[in-house]
Amino acid sequence: MVLNHHEKVEAAFATVKAASDPASRVASLKKLSTLLTGHSIAEEAALYPALSRADESAHATKAYTEQSAAKLQLGLLEDLPPMSQEFLDKLGHLEGAVAHHVYEEEHNWFLDLKTKTPAADQVKLTQRYQEHFSRYMGDDSDI
Repeated sequence: MVLNHHEKVEAAFATVKAASDPASRVASLKKLSTLLTGHSIAEEAALYPALSRADESAHATKAYTEQSAAKLQLGLLEDLPPMSQEFLDKLGHLEGAVAHHVYEEEHNWFLDLKTKTPAADQVKLTQRYQEHFSRYMGDDSDI
């Protein structure tokens, strides 16, 4: 589920960049922001505490910090002219930071979590992640 959301976030960045007019860029940024925030809230509530319990507190702390920075940058993007180079530059910086974060999760942190967490607990983590994602996303939770 997390990997699927990572792919959707990547696609949402592409949609923002490809938007050809201000209204569609603003609308696609709103969708990206909603998806990225819902995804991060679910990870922060379900997966990062589990990382900490698995003696991976440094990874959990880094993950929280990176996601807080991403949310901050999303907020700053909203104040820039959507078709400006400044907007595209900030979007590109954010996209790079998110891609690096995703790489760390998929190639290190979550592999460690899976190795150190019993199967029954993994099922609970999946359920908690889905609950938090759905709670934030509401009707858009199937994104």
